[in-house]
Amino acid sequence: MASLTSSLVRGAVTSPFRRAGRPDATLPADRLTRPAAPAAPGPLAAYRRICDFPATGPLPLTYPHVLAFPLAMRLMTGRGFPLPVVGLVHTWIEITARRAVRDTEELALTVYAQALTPHRRGTEVTMATEARVSGELVWESRSGYLSRHATKAAAAPKEEAPELPASAEWRLPGDLGRRYGAVSGDRNPIHLHPLTARLFGFPRAIAHGMWTVARCLAEAEGRPDERAGELRTVRADFRAPVLLPTIVTYAADPAGNAFALRSASGRVHLTGTVTRAL
Repeated sequence: MASLTSSLVRGAVTSPFRRAGRPDATLPADRLTRPAAPAAPGPLAAYRRICDFPATGPLPLTYPHVLAFPLAMRLMTGRGFPLPVVGLVHTWIEITARRAVRDTEELALTVYAQALTPHRRGTEVTMATEARVSGELVWESRSGYLSRHATKAAAAPKEEAPELPASAEWRLPGDLGRRYGAVSGDRNPIHLHPLTARLFGFPRAIAHGMWTVARCLAEAEGRPDERAGELRTVRADFRAPVLLPTIVTYAADPAGNAFALRSASGRVHLTGTVTRAL
């Protein structure tokens, strides 16, 4: 975790000197890797608990992303990365598990920056992660991160979130960001305390987007004896921050293939879809 913390500090120091939206901006060609290793049992068990995944079974669909996060931070805070890491907003994620991954399997991880594209609110980078077991690609993901700045693009029409029936209600404590940060290593100040969150324009600390996705997937999976099939893919779009503490409602279609997370006021924080291996 020390190297990850130093990456965050380095990003905070160098971010003011990076100007998003440069027409000549290019992405680094580096591919950062982690040698094959199994998930450490203690951190994995803590992750399962805080996201409400079953204590045993295949690796949670989102967990390789957590394992690869230090690599992504190292790449995004490196000299060749064109966007300021401070202020980057996680906008979406797509994950595909080609098969169920046992928690004892040794995963080799690779992270690289895949694309840099204009966005109506700035510039978006797509980060890609791959996980292999003995050379076999078993898991991959793509994530969008937005660097906000002025653009000439016209505002896109607002997409209406699907009206899904409520399925569960969760009370989220004020320290959720600190607890998840300790488990995941993502100690971004916007998640930790109201004071540090206000420095970045948020009235209170906000929940990690990856916690909200993971918690929704844990709900979608259900207990092992109730599963309609292991989750194989997810696409999730982050629509609005979840301010802590709060109460949120998980909603899903009857088939369990589409889901959303919304507040008591009806504000939609997250929408997503999943597919399963039958």
